[in-house]
Amino acid sequence: MTHDSNLSVKSQSFLAAILAVFLFVPLFALRRIGGFDFWWWMSMILVVLVSFGLFSDKSYLDLIFKDLHKGLLKKIGLGIISAGLLYAVFFVGNEVSRIIFPFAGAEISHVYSFKQNASVLRIILFMIVFIGPGEELFWRGYLQRHWQNRFGRYWGFVFASVLYALVHAASGNIMLVLSAGVCGLFWGFLYLRYKSVVLICVSHTLWDLMIFVFFTLGG
Repeated sequence: MTHDSNLSVKSQSFLAAILAVFLFVPLFALRRIGGFDFWWWMSMILVVLVSFGLFSDKSYLDLIFKDLHKGLLKKIGLGIISAGLLYAVFFVGNEVSRIIFPFAGAEISHVYSFKQNASVLRIILFMIVFIGPGEELFWRGYLQRHWQNRFGRYWGFVFASVLYALVHAASGNIMLVLSAGVCGLFWGFLYLRYKSVVLICVSHTLWDLMIFVFFTLGG
């Protein structure tokens, strides 16, 4: 029974990965579907994926609660510091990439066009409630955790990070894919090191707000 259960959990993590590709590829390729702009669509996808993770892994919610009740202030502090560090990496990378790659400026500006006509208030709200936490709850807290158990700590980390970058390739934007690769490795490593989804949710959400709202890089 235990063996069958383990097989089921493993197969569910692969199903989750397929579902993520199926949902994210059209999002980055089209950015809008009907009356739903990028922010509505992204938020709904993450609700679906996080719900899948919570329902398919009965222990996941308990792990989140335990994470919240142990060293919370330290995790929040590390999340804030790590977000600042990642922003600094992107600040330097933005300047360097514009020198090295002739297409960088246009592609970075194209990333900011994902804002479409959404109000700043709605973008901030969706980033805080759905997008920042949702991406980490699914990509690192669910998928990377299961793939680390399946393939080993480091290969699970690598596979989850690579898939996270690859789904962004549907955008056709090289700079976005490179950015996703850096972010996936960064937050993936933080999860590998600290095993705290709370820490990376704070880091991701704060970084999103800095990059897209408060301290944009050439948008």
